[in-house]
Formats: sequence, C-alpha cells, structure tokens
Amino acid sequence: MGHDDLLAHGGRPGIGPGELADQVDRAQEGPPPAEAAPRRSPAMAVAPADRVGLGSRHRAGHDPEFGALGRAPPGRRRRVLRRALRGASPRIRPPHLRRARGASSRPSPARGRLHANRSLENQLRSSAMCGIAGIFSIEGGPIHREEIERMCEALVHRGPDDEGIYLAGRAGLGMRRLSIIDLSTGHQPLCNEDGTVWVVFNGEIYNFQSLRQRLERSGHVFFTATDTETIVHLYEDHGPRCVEQMSGMFALALWDERRQTLLLARDRLGIKPLYYAEVNGRLLFASELKALLQLPDVERELNWGAVNHLFSFLTTPKSESIVAGVRKLPPGHILLARPDRPPEVRPYWDLKFEPDYSLRESSIVEQLRHLLDESVRQHLVSDVPLGAFLSGGTDSSAVVALAARHASGPLKTFSIGFEDPRFDEQPYARQVARRFGTEHYELVVQPDAFAILDDLVTHMDEPLGDPSVIPTYLVSKLAAEHVKVVLSGDGGDELFAGYEKYLVERRERRYRFLPRPIRSALGRIGRSMSEGRRGKNFLSHIELEGARRYQDASTLFRDHEKRGLFRRDVLGLLSQRDAAEEMSRDYALSRSHWLSTLQLLDLKHYLPLDILAKVDTMSMAHSIEARVPLLDHALVEFAARIPPELMLRNGTT
Repeated sequence: MGHDDLLAHGGRPGIGPGELADQVDRAQEGPPPAEAAPRRSPAMAVAPADRVGLGSRHRAGHDPEFGALGRAPPGRRRRVLRRALRGASPRIRPPHLRRARGASSRPSPARGRLHANRSLENQLRSSAMCGIAGIFSIEGGPIHREEIERMCEALVHRGPDDEGIYLAGRAGLGMRRLSIIDLSTGHQPLCNEDGTVWVVFNGEIYNFQSLRQRLERSGHVFFTATDTETIVHLYEDHGPRCVEQMSGMFALALWDERRQTLLLARDRLGIKPLYYAEVNGRLLFASELKALLQLPDVERELNWGAVNHLFSFLTTPKSESIVAGVRKLPPGHILLARPDRPPEVRPYWDLKFEPDYSLRESSIVEQLRHLLDESVRQHLVSDVPLGAFLSGGTDSSAVVALAARHASGPLKTFSIGFEDPRFDEQPYARQVARRFGTEHYELVVQPDAFAILDDLVTHMDEPLGDPSVIPTYLVSKLAAEHVKVVLSGDGGDELFAGYEKYLVERRERRYRFLPRPIRSALGRIGRSMSEGRRGKNFLSHIELEGARRYQDASTLFRDHEKRGLFRRDVLGLLSQRDAAEEMSRDYALSRSHWLSTLQLLDLKHYLPLDILAKVDTMSMAHSIEARVPLLDHALVEFAARIPPELMLRNGTT
C-alpha cells in the first residue's frame, strides 16, 4: 500500500489524501492564528487499517484515576504520513582556547562511524537531545503560537537542528532538537495513531528496544525508529506510570487530549532539567529557566529562600529556582495537570540504601563489572561522532576503558589542563589515552579564560558557586569541534563513596562518644579560632550531630557570617526560610548506615544541583549531548546494596 493509499484509507468517505493532511495540519496548529501558516508541522504516525484495540486484558495499565488506558477505537484513527522538516542554526563558539597535539598515533575514524557494533534492532533508535517547552491552560484561557515560539527560540542552542510546535485547546507543546540518532525521523512533537496523545521528549531511553518489542507483541504498531514513539504507546497501556518502566535520562511533556491531562516527568537522578511555573491560571514548563522568562506572565523577582540556599550550599534548592514562583520538577517525580485543579507533583522512584550482606565481595565485583560494561555499551549507540571527557581519575578512566572496548574505531577523548602542575591532571589523562589508544585532545586553561564569563551567565540561568563550571564550559567547547556526543564519568564519587569528606566524617564520628559538655566546650573553642586556623573546622564539628554536621561541612557561609555580608533588611528576607530544610528532611527520612545516608544526600542534592546541572548546561551551550553511564538506575540501585564497610577501607575511599 502506497503513501497516498494510507492517507486515503484513514479518511472519511469523500475526503482525499490532500484534504485529510490539511485537516491534520489544522488540528496540530489549533485555532487558526491571524498570521501566515506555521513553519513546521508536528509528526503523526502512519497506521495500518487492521489495527485493533487491546481491550481490558492489559490490566498493567490500570490507574486509580486514569483507569486502563487502552487505545482509541479503530473508527477514530486517522492514518497520516509523518513529515519531518528540519532546520539549522550556527553553533556557539567561545574564544581563547589552546589545544595540545593529539596523543594518539592511530588514524582518525571516519565521521559518523564511531559507535558500538550494533544489530538492526540496536539501530532502531532515535535519540534527540533538545529543549522542550510548553503551556497548559488550567482555567481554559487561550494559548498563542507566538508564546511557544518565543520559548523555543530561547532554547535554540539545545537543539539547532529542528523545531516543532503543537497547539490544541488547553495545551501547547514545543521543542528544539539536536539530532543524534536516526537523523531523518526524529521530528517532534510526536503522537499516537489518532492524535490523542502527544509528546515532546528530551533525552534517551536506553531500554527502548525491549519496551518496543513488548509493545509490538501486545498489538502496537510503530511507524518511526524513534524511542520517543515508545513513550506514547507505553502511556496508552500504563498511563502516568509508564515512566516507571523507562530507563534513561529524560525530561518529557505528554498531552492526553481525551483526558485533558498534561504529564511532566523527569528522570530518576535529575540528569535532564525541567522547570515549571503556575501563573495566571496557566502552567508553563521548559528545559531552561530563560525560556519561561520569555513570557510576561513570569515576574523577574528574586526567590530569597533560594538566595539563602545559594550562599549556604552554592546551589539553589532541589525543588525551587532563583526566580520566585518558578520551580524545578525534582528528580524521580512526575507532575499531573488537569483543568480547574492545582497541579499534582508525585514521586515515581526513590533510592534506598539497603546493604545486602549476603553478597560476597567477588560477586559484587563481578556484577559491577557487568553492569558498568552494559551501561557503557548502551550509552555508545550513536549515528554521529562520539567521544568522552577524560580527567585521568578513576571514574572517567573506567568509562573510557569500557567505551574503547566496544567502539568500532579510536575513541576521541577530551581533557582540561592547568599551567600550575599542582592542579594539572593531564599526565594521568595522557596515560589512559595511550593505554586505550584514544584520539586525545587537550586544552590548557589560560588566564584570559575569564573572558567567557558573559557567555557562562547567559547559559547558566541560575547562579552556581562551582568554579569548575569554567573548565567544563571550555572542554565542552573543545569536544564540540569534533563530536556531538560525549560520555562523562560523573556520579562515581557519590555511588562509591569517593569523596574525601566521607573519610573526614568517619574520623569526626570517633569523638561522638565524648560527653556532650566536653564536645560543646571543644565546639566553642573551634568557633572562637580565627578563619584558616588549623583544627578550627574539626573542633567546630565535634559538638554537632547528624544532619547538622553534614550541613556545616557543606556550607560556604554560615548564618553568623551572612550577617557580615547582607544588610539587615535582606537578612530578614533570608531568615524566612531555613536553607537546609530539604536536606534535613531527607536526612531524617533515612534509616541507613551513616555513610549511606551521606551518599544519599549527595545523590539527591549535590549531584543534580551542582554536578549534573553544570554538565548539562555547559554541554548544551555548545549543542552537544553529555551522557553519564555511571548513573544508569540499575547500576545505582545495585550500588545501594553494597555494604558500606566495603566502601571505606584502610583509610581510603
């Protein structure tokens, strides 16, 4: 059956293919605007005539509120050709970089060939790193196409290859796309057969193939090679709980036309960002804060609670932003928005550290090796040039070692160095590059690197007190000259207790058996000592317990120090919110070993708010995708079962 036959087969009697396509275009655009026709049309899948519904036998999709989310009856299905129109925009390129000569003598691989050996099934994947944005009208007010366009334009650096917009009644979805895999069929927004479920998606689903096979066996038919299409079919069967079955990094927005419901979801560890705000009877959402600020609904007013958190912990809070009224969807959460009721945020995943003492050390090593190897292999799938950040440390070196094993050609690696040898890790990175035969590129940070600060502020949206944002920006720029995808070793220190502060905490805990009056006296001595005096922090921490000691060790400016930084009226604003409120709550909920509790706090706070936010923002500033194989949730859940006694031994992490 040809394309025209498919179109005609899906229409009503007397409606030809061209007329039906026009009707679909109008449905996608919503009410006709005053200006000219839209530049691009969203995609609709082509469906065969013999497609049937699943009925009630799929009880896995039952939801207390949504019921069994079966597909629409055959009579309502429209079969329409998918159209993908793509554009491009220039890449951002900051100045002041110096690159060393490549360390590899091996020839460079052909462009686009650096990926793991894959079967045909493995190639049926479409990853789209991008920016998403949209509006849901809670009270039924109008949504204008120009609003979505402005939001998407602010995200063009996240997706220079394509743009798509969908408007219908209460909902408007938009996206900017960076094509990574299956470059021809990944246009979004994408919908199911009858146009009742639409999705925009930023990320990648690593278990896409197994989900697709299961859905096909149950009767679903796919018409693109995209992992994005898996989401709409998974939602048809399981409703909002579909995200529980997805393994990967993602932020998504899904519109259910029949149930008039918007679903927002963020991956378990917070690898991909998602902001939202409820303003004037509307829910606004976007991958970046700057996209929300394109709309006059969002007032540019400081969130003083976030400012307090920033000066304490160098980041904004887990569920708030620096702008009053704009929130972050926390990792492992979904948001459901329906007409005439407040949006509902609920968790779908939570990590628990529950050590399994039945595991032998040899078994732990074997299983970790397998999980790491499998995660890296999955993260290598790409139809564009791929490389890896390489610092020479254990985490990035392990990722490079496994990636080099699976790659079909020399892996490209990228390192940052410093002229001061005390801080320069390039010699270690070079050793790893030589050992695994990578095509290695280096960059030495120069004093004039501060000339990029304006660009940093433009892309960061929110303040972040981590100076490593500068080298991360620069190494991402270097990588963008050669690849569109990079692997990163982030997450290893949190998973496997690699931070020095864990050893410090263990030493300080040895004194918790001292009588409280003695510890209090030592604490007063510590606080009276001048800044920088040896032993000050140690003595100050001795009298603290539990969450307070961890928070104090993680704090930049304590309350008494803030009094010397801010005016009295500002201090009054800051004091309205405890900066450590969310952290204290998570600490109190943990019933784990002290080390596991600290790891959990870092995984829930420091990792997503600092490390992952920095890597995502700086890589997307140069339109490249950063992947983090160590944060595959199956690997994370296994690491949470490792006895803490195996994490810290013989005075080392």
